[in-house]
Amino acid sequence: MTHPVDIYVGQRVRQRSWLLGITQLQLAEQVGIKFQQVQKHETGANRVSSSRLWGISEAMEVPVSFFFEGLAEIDGDAARKKNILDDEEALDLVRCCYAILEDQCKRLFDLARVLSHAA
Repeated sequence: MTHPVDIYVGQRVRQRSWLLGITQLQLAEQVGIKFQQVQKHETGANRVSSSRLWGISEAMEVPVSFFFEGLAEIDGDAARKKNILDDEEALDLVRCCYAILEDQCKRLFDLARVLSHAA
């Protein structure tokens, strides 16, 4: 059985990859592994060793602690539940927001808030 922490860390790897717009193959090349191994890490099927996590954190330009942020707030079953950031469209929207100017992003966020209340 896959450990909830392994699932959580894998989700954080996937989320960061999407935010950066890098593929599993690109991450694998930066870390020096095969893309299939990245897939297994992202699903939690294979645990990420400490040295590999260090390499991933350097490739993704985040501290190692990034992959554990928010872990204390979840329980074992919560790690397996669908996370909003597992949705490719949601991650694409976040990435797009980071790519536009701050004042435009604020206006977009305000529009989304208004539209969400209209539904």
